[in-house]
Amino acid sequence: MGSSSHLKRLAIPRSWPLPRKTTVWVTRPRAGAHSLEKCIPINIIIRDIIGLARSTREVRTILHNGLAKVDGRVVKDTRRGVGIMDVLTLGDENYRCVLDTNGRLRYRQISADEATWKVCRIEGKSTIKGGKTQVHLHDGRNVIVDDASEHKTGDSLKISLPEQKVIEHIKFGEGTRCMLVGGVHVGKLADVTNFIVKRSSMPNEVEFEGFGTITNNVFTVGDCKLPGVEVSK
Repeated sequence: MGSSSHLKRLAIPRSWPLPRKTTVWVTRPRAGAHSLEKCIPINIIIRDIIGLARSTREVRTILHNGLAKVDGRVVKDTRRGVGIMDVLTLGDENYRCVLDTNGRLRYRQISADEATWKVCRIEGKSTIKGGKTQVHLHDGRNVIVDDASEHKTGDSLKISLPEQKVIEHIKFGEGTRCMLVGGVHVGKLADVTNFIVKRSSMPNEVEFEGFGTITNNVFTVGDCKLPGVEVSK
């Protein structure tokens, strides 16, 4: 039985851009906001993907000196997962996690201005004490909103970092630009042409120009600029 803090390289998700036949084990991200397939531990990102360290010991030194931040907050856990739309700051350099056209997680360099915000998809909502409405975002955050009827599952919120204040409410609907996070057109941007609600157990569908997919593969981004992500043709 393997350690809960490690994962065999042969069993790593297809979204991890790592070779499988170098070493036996690889760091497993700590359970948190993102699923195993949608994030990579910061240890691997710094050492194997960005290449700012040669060993885990050097990564620990970077983290303990407070040089690494995720979404504007200092991180000192080597197993902290960095997932889709997260902003990773290493010293003076900033990176945003997006998907490429092969469905692999990539950490694209962004400007200091772009590092002050991120887009979060609304996964659901609930009513809390006092009759207030709380929306649940894809990265584990919960935000209290004033108008429950205006915020729907599939919409997105553009929030400031690290204050977590809502900058913009991006509504999902016809004409809205979305990033595909699954399916054949993964890693591309496309504008919604039609939204089909299924009155059954089948998932709802979203149609774009020339193709369609299910709602789970769609991430509403609106006019937000994403590094290295191109419009689908």
